[in-house]
This record gives sequence, C-alpha cells and structure tokens, in this order.
Amino acid sequence: MIYHNTRFSALVGALAGLVFFAIIWAMGWRWSAVGVVIFGFLSAVGIHDILQPKRAILRNYPILGHLRFMLEKIRPEIRQYFLESDSEELPFSREARSLVYQRAKGVEDKKPFGTSERVYESGYAWVTHSVSPKVISDTDFRVMIGGPDCRQPYNASIYNISAMSFGALSSNAILALNHGAKLGGFAHDTGEGGISRYHREHGGDLIYQVASGYFGCRAADGSFDPEKFRAQAANPQVKMIEIKLSQGAKPGHGGMLPAAKISPEIAEARGIPMGQDCVSPPAHSSFSTPIELMDFIARLRDLSDGKPIGFKLCIGHRREFMCMVKAMLATGITPDFIVVDGKEGGTGSAPMEFTNRVGMPMLEGLAFVHNTLRGAGLRDRIRIGAAGKIISAFDIARAFALGADWCNSARGFMFAIGCIQSQSCHTNECPVGIATQDKLRQRALDVGDKAQRVARFHRNTLHALAEIAGAAGLTAPRDFLPYHFMFRQADGAFEDGNEIFPYLPEGFLVSGEDVPELKSWHKRWGRASEHTFAPEIIPQGRFGG
Repeated sequence: MIYHNTRFSALVGALAGLVFFAIIWAMGWRWSAVGVVIFGFLSAVGIHDILQPKRAILRNYPILGHLRFMLEKIRPEIRQYFLESDSEELPFSREARSLVYQRAKGVEDKKPFGTSERVYESGYAWVTHSVSPKVISDTDFRVMIGGPDCRQPYNASIYNISAMSFGALSSNAILALNHGAKLGGFAHDTGEGGISRYHREHGGDLIYQVASGYFGCRAADGSFDPEKFRAQAANPQVKMIEIKLSQGAKPGHGGMLPAAKISPEIAEARGIPMGQDCVSPPAHSSFSTPIELMDFIARLRDLSDGKPIGFKLCIGHRREFMCMVKAMLATGITPDFIVVDGKEGGTGSAPMEFTNRVGMPMLEGLAFVHNTLRGAGLRDRIRIGAAGKIISAFDIARAFALGADWCNSARGFMFAIGCIQSQSCHTNECPVGIATQDKLRQRALDVGDKAQRVARFHRNTLHALAEIAGAAGLTAPRDFLPYHFMFRQADGAFEDGNEIFPYLPEGFLVSGEDVPELKSWHKRWGRASEHTFAPEIIPQGRFGG
C-alpha cells in the first residue's frame, strides 16, 4: 500500500543513495566516498530502527521517527507549545502520558520546580496529608470479589486493565496486555469483542465481557446462546463475567462492524460469520426490565458454575439504577460487582456529541452508585469498580475515597504499550501498532518488551499509591474517605470531600424514615420500580399532560 512506502521512504532513499554513491565510487569518483559514508550511516540507522524492540515509532518509521525524539529534547516550555500541547484537543495531558511512560519504563519520575498543576483553578483537588505518615511495605493490594451466592470468588488486584476488544486493538497489543497482566498478577477485561486466541496465549486472568452483541456466546440470530456461554465461562482463565449495559464514552449507542473489516481472527473470537455486517444493538435482547436483568445475572452465575457476575454501566437516568436496586431487593439476587464507567472514558470511535455530552462523569456516578447501595442496605454484598480516566495513583486514591473497591484503566495501559495519542484509531493506520489490524504496522509493537512495561507500570503505580496512602497517615488505600481530599470550587474557595461527596446513612432508602435533607433521593426512589425502567409517574410534556 502507498502509506507503507511512505513510512519506509527514508530507509529506501538511504539504501538507494548508498548504492548510487557506492557505484560511482567504484568507478573512480573519489569524492563520492562522502556520500557512501553519509548514506551508509543512515542505512545502518534505519536497519537498526526496524530491528530494535523498544520504540514502535522507529520500527514503523525508520530514520524519520528520530525527528520526534529530537523534538522531545527541546526545553519543556517549548515542547509544551509546539509539540505536545495540554490543550483540550487531546483527552489526556502530556504530563499524564509522561507519568505512564516513566513508570512503564522504570525510569525516574521525580521532577524539579514543583507543581505544574494550576492549584488555584476550579476543579483542582488534593490529598490532605498527615504529620504522622506511615510506611506501607506490601503493595500487592487486593480485593475479594464474590457475594453470598458466588461459589468461585476472585481475589483481584485493585488496579486492572479495562475493557478493550480484539479488533479495536491489534493482536500484538492484546498479547502484550495479557502477558503483562500475567506477569503482574492482575486482570485483563476482554471488552465486548470476545475471547480471542491472543487473550489465551499467555494465560493472564480474564474478565469476560458480555455485551448486547453476545460475542463469543452468540446464536446465529444474534441472541444469547447459553451453551456457548457455558463453554466460554468454563475457561480457567476467566475469573469474572461482566455484563456491559453501557460504555462511558458512548452510553446508549450501539455499533456496526462492516463486513469488510471482519478478518477470520475477529470472526473466530466473536463467533460471527465472514462476509456479513456485524451489529451491536444499543440494548440487550435477553432482558428488558430490572427483574429480568437480575434473572439474567442468576442465569449466568449458574451457567458459569458460580463465578462472579456483575455489570458495567455509565449512569444516565439515576432512577433507572434505583430500579435495578429495587429489583435486587425484590428478587434477593444481587450482582457480585458493579463497574461504574464515567463519560470521560475513552473509545476508538464514537460520535462527538456522545463523547462530550452524554452520560455522567465517573466521580459523580461512583458516588451515586455507592450511596444508593448504602441507602438500600446492599453495599456490603456488592463490590464496586471504577473506570474513566484513572491513570495515576492519585486517581485511584480519589476513586477509593468515593466508594470504589478497585479501579480499571484502559488508556493508562495503552500508554504503557506505547500509545502516543495520534488519534488515528479509526483509520487502521496507528503509527505504533496498537489500534490497527495492519500486520506490518502491528509488527512495530514488540510483545515481550511491552509486556514488561505493562507489568512495571502496574507495579510502580501501586507503589506510588502506597506512598500517597502512607502520607495521609493510612495503612492501606481502602481506608481513604472523602475527608482525605479537598476540592477547589469555582469561586476560588475549597471544600472538604465530605461536603461534596458525603457518605449517606446506611438503609436510609428502605428505613421508611423521612429525612428532609434527602428529599430528592426519596422522591426518585419512590418513582423507581423493579418491574420497569419507565417512570411510574410520567412528567407533563412541554405542552401539558
């Protein structure tokens, strides 16, 4: 293809120049020896770039890729304005990417000249530290996931790889992520694209995601196939099953994989035929009411021989989540876990309006889910995971304070395997071989090297989390509470986390006691029904009832 030639044009040109000057040097043109030396050096550099395993950019763009690294040597303030701006055009700042790169590579992550954050701007948050800090030596932080009906609970790391499908990511990216998870002892969410051969190769722990397309457990008509699911869930690598109700970056939005993009490997993983468009509908066909959702959870628990079953969602209508909680109370069936995804979560492809304006951000969604479960008296039965721009140890600590039991990260681990945010995920031309099915581009990602970076990033992030928890005077990250954080407000003042994200009383939604300051919660709870997601009281429309 043309872009292949463009990528390797510098190396091809160097080799051609070397041959040309070598020929005329052999013909007696002594001055051409200068050309032989120059083009010989460039050719050697290009060949070395292709063979070296550590820098995917150089493997895909020999010789030319060095221009990027030369620019990175420019003073930081120049680089910020001319190379990697912290503007809103990119979903993560240069500093966040730099933090991941440093921890993944195992290099020094300290820096001079103090904070680069804008500490007096609205939204700035910080940890309140203690004058009696602790030292936490064991940083293998874990949480047991499995409620009273679970027969195979999973002792999970508190930081895992969030859902990213094979097909959206390349085979080499999946291999590196899963191998890294195996090395580091943490879990890898398959995403909705099913369990591919690349998820299985290194044996890392898997969270099998079951979405509306039922990939991997799909009947010919697109419905759920229980026997295919039973076979998938029996895989000892599969530690938990996650029902995807919605995704933070595009909640309420389905999708279609055109037939032209379906390779034999993708068809194998998803259990779909070649030559046909593959549709992921916005909603599940296996349930349509809150009670039916609980019945589906119980069914999957039985089919999986008691493995942890949960669901993932981005909060939209808050009443609808309360409908689910009422169904839990009515049926006695509870999920083992709930993953709260924030609207700020990433994706390779979504309409701009969905990415920017649909769904609740993670912090607000997490606090709402945590307090609703507390209000229903169910919080101790259900673990909560959090996802949505969680990269740093600070992000994890803040999520724990608002009610999370563990966190998932997609983009953080993508940075660890070399993502440079070229924002070409949808073009099949990812320059570092991550979000592409182009075999030649995938080759740029060296699986062995990047797997080590994945494990190292995980390990170093949890080490940093231990240091932050210790600085706050705590003995474990699970002890973070809202009051350990302060939040800058729009007027320049700051407030205690307890004032912004308070823990509401246990059982307040079901106690029958009328708490005036929680009137809005009681009103919404009163409108929720376990029998339907539709509101029991239909509000009047614009022109009346």
